Amino acid sequence: MTDTPALLLLPGLLCDARLWRDQVAAMAPLARPVVADLTLDDRVGAMAARALAATEGPFALAGLSMGGYVALEILRAAPGRVTRLALLDTSARPDTEDQTRRRRGLIALSRSGQFRGVTPRLLPQLIHPSRLDTPLAEEVMAMAERVGQAAFLRQQEAIMHRPDSRPYLPRIAVPTLVGVGAEDALTPPHLAEEMAALIPGARLRRFTHAGHLPTMETPEAVNAALAAWLVA
Repeated sequence: MTDTPALLLLPGLLCDARLWRDQVAAMAPLARPVVADLTLDDRVGAMAARALAATEGPFALAGLSMGGYVALEILRAAPGRVTRLALLDTSARPDTEDQTRRRRGLIALSRSGQFRGVTPRLLPQLIHPSRLDTPLAEEVMAMAERVGQAAFLRQQEAIMHRPDSRPYLPRIAVPTLVGVGAEDALTPPHLAEEMAALIPGARLRRFTHAGHLPTMETPEAVNAALAAWLVA
């Protein structure tokens, strides 16, 4: 249907369309899901500009982790085109010194020819501990391999240079969902709580038994939250 609203989905670091596979299928009756490619640029602003250029008209916008940083940049750049916003397992804060130092360590490891060693090092931070030795863990690692070393380096540069979005949050005027895995180790729930408190009217949803990737870990719960957000 031509009047079906577009839903722009933004992946996280080392993630591709698989991150949103279950949401693309579940949201199809309510929207036209499109997964952006965030592998080609080394700045959040450039990622946002590319995603905007590839999407026509107004759209609902959802981003996870790095995708959340890009979502906020899109909203700043084109607020009139975004009809509603979902921020999942992300933060409005800039990188801390410790986070930047860890990213530079992973970049050095990758550049030394050990890119395959990056994902196993990150995996315990990405998914719930109960899923570390499951097919889902293998899917996460395969997704990272598809994204590849060059894109990983660009994405880390973008993440390290992202702005502090907290001052902008009170200006958001579209229906907003803030979601987070209850056991997210990378962007813990208190960061979601901070965003939800700053965004007028935002709804906060915690996904139990999920880590940093609830769209893959607990897709049914995420789908229910997104469906309610789309029709609110």
